Amino acid sequence: MQAMGLWWLLGALLSMLALWPYPAQGATRVYYLAIREVQWNYLPKGRNIITGKSVEDDKVAAGFMEPGKDRIGSIYHKTVYKEYYDSSYMTEVPQPAWLGFLGPVLWGEVGDIILVHLKNFATRPYTIHPHGVFYEKDSEGSLYPDGTSGRLKADDTVPPGGSHIYNWTIPEGHAPARADPACLTWIYHSHVDAPRDIASGLIGPLITCKRGTLAGSSPPRRWDVDQNFFLLFSVVDENLSWLLDKNIASFCSDPASVDKEDEAFQESNKMHAINGFVFGNLPELSMCAGKRVAWHLFGMGSEVDVHTAFFPGQTLTVRGHRTDVASLFPATFVTADMVPQVPGSWLLSCQVNSHLRDGMEALYEVRPCSMAPSKTLLTGQVRRYFIGASEERWDYGPTGRDGRTGKNLQEPGSNSEKFFQKSSSRIGGSYWKVRYIQYTDETFQMKLPQSEETLHLGIMGPVIRAEVGDTIEVVFYNRASQPFSIQPHGVFYDQDYEGTVYNDGSRQHGLVAKSFEKVTYRWTVPPHAGPTAKDPACLTWMYFSAVSPIKDTNSGLVGPLLVCKTGSLGANGKQKGVDKEFFLLFTVFDENESWYSSTNKDAAMLDQKHLLEDDESFLDSNKMHTINGFVFSNLPGLAMCQGDTVAWHFLSLGTEIDMHGAMFEGHTIQMLGMRKAGASLFPHTFATALMLPDTPGTFEIYCQEGNHLQAGMRASYNVSRCQGRRSGARLRYQAVRTYYIMAEEVEWDYCPDRSWESDWHNQSEKESYGHVFLSNEDGLLGSRYKKAVYREYFDGTFRTPRPRTGPEEHLGILGPLLRGEVGDILTVVFKNNASRPYSLHAHGVLEQEAGSVQSAEPGEVIIYQWSIPERSGPGPNDSACIPWIYYSNMDPIKDMYSGLVGPLVICRKGTLKATGARKDVDRDFALLFLIFDENQSWYLEENVAAHGPQDSSHRNLEDETFLESNKMHAINGKLYANLGGLTMYQGERIGWYMLAMGQDIDLHTVHFHAESFLYQSGESYRADVVDLFPGTFEAVEVVASNPGTWLMHCHVADHIHAGMETLFTVLARGELMITASNEKAGSVTASEDMEARVRILGIKVPTKHVQTLAVVLIVLGLILLIVVVALAGVLCYQQRQRKRRRNRRSILDDSFKLLAMKQ
Repeated sequence: MQAMGLWWLLGALLSMLALWPYPAQGATRVYYLAIREVQWNYLPKGRNIITGKSVEDDKVAAGFMEPGKDRIGSIYHKTVYKEYYDSSYMTEVPQPAWLGFLGPVLWGEVGDIILVHLKNFATRPYTIHPHGVFYEKDSEGSLYPDGTSGRLKADDTVPPGGSHIYNWTIPEGHAPARADPACLTWIYHSHVDAPRDIASGLIGPLITCKRGTLAGSSPPRRWDVDQNFFLLFSVVDENLSWLLDKNIASFCSDPASVDKEDEAFQESNKMHAINGFVFGNLPELSMCAGKRVAWHLFGMGSEVDVHTAFFPGQTLTVRGHRTDVASLFPATFVTADMVPQVPGSWLLSCQVNSHLRDGMEALYEVRPCSMAPSKTLLTGQVRRYFIGASEERWDYGPTGRDGRTGKNLQEPGSNSEKFFQKSSSRIGGSYWKVRYIQYTDETFQMKLPQSEETLHLGIMGPVIRAEVGDTIEVVFYNRASQPFSIQPHGVFYDQDYEGTVYNDGSRQHGLVAKSFEKVTYRWTVPPHAGPTAKDPACLTWMYFSAVSPIKDTNSGLVGPLLVCKTGSLGANGKQKGVDKEFFLLFTVFDENESWYSSTNKDAAMLDQKHLLEDDESFLDSNKMHTINGFVFSNLPGLAMCQGDTVAWHFLSLGTEIDMHGAMFEGHTIQMLGMRKAGASLFPHTFATALMLPDTPGTFEIYCQEGNHLQAGMRASYNVSRCQGRRSGARLRYQAVRTYYIMAEEVEWDYCPDRSWESDWHNQSEKESYGHVFLSNEDGLLGSRYKKAVYREYFDGTFRTPRPRTGPEEHLGILGPLLRGEVGDILTVVFKNNASRPYSLHAHGVLEQEAGSVQSAEPGEVIIYQWSIPERSGPGPNDSACIPWIYYSNMDPIKDMYSGLVGPLVICRKGTLKATGARKDVDRDFALLFLIFDENQSWYLEENVAAHGPQDSSHRNLEDETFLESNKMHAINGKLYANLGGLTMYQGERIGWYMLAMGQDIDLHTVHFHAESFLYQSGESYRADVVDLFPGTFEAVEVVASNPGTWLMHCHVADHIHAGMETLFTVLARGELMITASNEKAGSVTASEDMEARVRILGIKVPTKHVQTLAVVLIVLGLILLIVVVALAGVLCYQQRQRKRRRNRRSILDDSFKLLAMKQ
């Protein structure tokens, strides 16, 4: 049988050779780019266009833009990419003014070759590294230790005066997916030291398109859209620029007085820019009404670079879904389609409060052009709302108790104490605020009575509902002491009804109600503003006051807005097919930014003599981490029946710390056909989800972000058994999978080998970025810490640990990868061999002790049983397997930071083999991107005693450097490429489970070099960066196509320098795989199968047949060579014979001619 299989393989190889597809030839697109140093002005018009004020009159703008003895001002030396017509680099190709300091747009179609001739005219080495295209090692443009040398390293650094030709291609494996738009947004940037290179200015857009999308070549033109715009949203940190010293010397009037470590100086150099322009100075962003516009949006930067780009007055389509905002993070790329409808000059801004305040704003103009404005006939009804703004006292914790623990909110030592303590220096939990209130009619005499269904809305205004085709009229009566407005998301309106106040250079915008004034807003919902075919029946939006958006919203003025497909709302205005609707606003209300801040201080009778305005503890006590304006499980009204269809509508607003993972205990939700544990939310983003609660009890809704959870951002929802309610068909559980897991304490080394780090930066240990995290000098602890970890054993005796073989080597600090299918029961026998109580709690599954997981005392064994119903498995639009996570939740924050966390994967029925491996992929990897905060570990004191200064007087656990040194930016618990085991073969299909937990700094954008992947968001989409946030669990699939050792890293600038990087290796077909775990034994493991196999031309061959096959292939090659030589000889012989015959004919012809002449 084996011999027959071998001959079958040889036959297949011959067939493959005969039928080998040759790629369709595309165009070769040649670009000549130069790197040059220039002077760049972030504020070329010299004023804040949005406020209409000069820099001198605008306090915020002056803090960034005004030069001084120790301030640089608005002009900086930068290093940028410039395009030229040819290799002489004499004539620059002009670029549109709105492109700012970005490099030129590089275009390509599937099948194309992109040749970039790069010449470096700057003063230090740089490169060009692309996203979204295929390249080999000599064209990667990224400096890191990858085992290559010689010509393969020439692309890694282009020295001053040097040049290099980069060769990139766009094969089908990097093409936009079927559901993607015609062209995808990518970027290119320098990658010698990526954070510093990019901060210096070296970044530009790269666009790859489906075949047949582009016409022409210089520049190419898209046939499917009328205009393209490319916008980078970034807090450009000039402190990281290579040219900082030059900027200080050039633009500070007293360079010697500059302290580069001064926080105020550093803050003045952080430019909240769109394409390098601030405060409305971005020029010439102009388009025609009715024409199709493609917006190519991307973010870049550090942890603060959480951006929500808002396009008021218009709507966008992103991946087939309707929106008017785009969420952007470092190395996030969004392609959005727009057909602008309403002419005018519109404000484009980032809706993150601090970014909005600090100048991340621009104007875009919609011109009528030659087309008359189109009028959509609206056939729906007119929905009228009477809404007032009223001032009142608001209590964030009206019960006075923590709804989960029952403890008093002022209990000393509790997490709630600092927010609810009342004293001469604390306000407590009650504040003056302003709310939107609904009234019955235009007299505003009678408030609309609150019902059980609206009780949960809390501080929010009433729900405004409409269907496609409707008109919304809002009569707004401002009964407050400040001017306010109503600005909506998700609907259309003329600029006369805009609620945002801004200046466009010629006139002031914004319909505002002064105190005790009434105004009327008129909004419409035409078809192009409603939900798309891919959207749910109703979309969640928001309205808010935008006279001074930061102060208005922190004062309380926000409410939900629901836009539905035609026929989705019943006569009572409620959504059809839904039993319960809940609207949840996750936000940190910053009472320090409220209009009523002074009023609240006076009302609390604070001792102003001892109250410092910049007292951090006082400021923090006024930041209320709320769900609908309530904290610590005080939100009422979240009640439902078992078997109900429940719609959850999520909203958020705030600043960059308002990154929320809205998580559900006890149940899962479905979003866009995908199964989730919760929703990721950012300022001015919205989500809609469905839940079918099947388990009675009281469960938590909470923010997964650690600081927010500790600060009380949680609520309770209750599921009851109700008469007459069907609880659904009960699933028959069949297979039982049993795991034996022990919690044990170990010494963990985050970075046992520093050679990669030192080779990468070519610096001494003390000068390296990793020194603060890895050194144990100067009171720091180094890279080794005592931790608790989950480890798997063979049986319940817990004597023999299950060794981590090749496929599991990559797990690092994580517990074992647990797998199950829908219909399974997972039994986990858990032994706690640690020194304190721990537990094992999982997301996604149906726990036997749902809502109250039992803990194991030291030495105790507990059995957990998890059922996997349909709602725990993949949704209809998910991959075949979806990841979840498990961890100890006695104290979920401290337990996890101590090390107790692991991956769980649930698959559709029939996906797993008997061994537990997946049938549909060749191998899979689980990666946790987490900043392990050792300051919050249970073992901190032991680690300080073991690795800190022996003299306790030299220990300062509150020192900022010490605190930072204990935040380990890890991938599976390893830094600086110390994680092993990420090895695969060319042509293999790889499943990646990407996980994130942690705090608001745990924003991770994970970039795969050399490979792109497909991810599910309703359909399959192409990307090379995965966005991760606390409580995010994503599955992506990669077909490994590019042999070599490649970099995988978080693209957040701070995290790159802190070591959140690793390597993965793609082996060429036929190459043997040596893993760390089997290297010692001298054996070879080529796959996860019992018998070692090697892939040759995509076919797995047992290693014992490799030599035979190689001999046969060599013989076959020799035979083919002989045949070719013989055929060549025959052809040569035939050609010589034909030549002889021609010569003979020629001689005969000449003879006949001579005879004829003689005659």
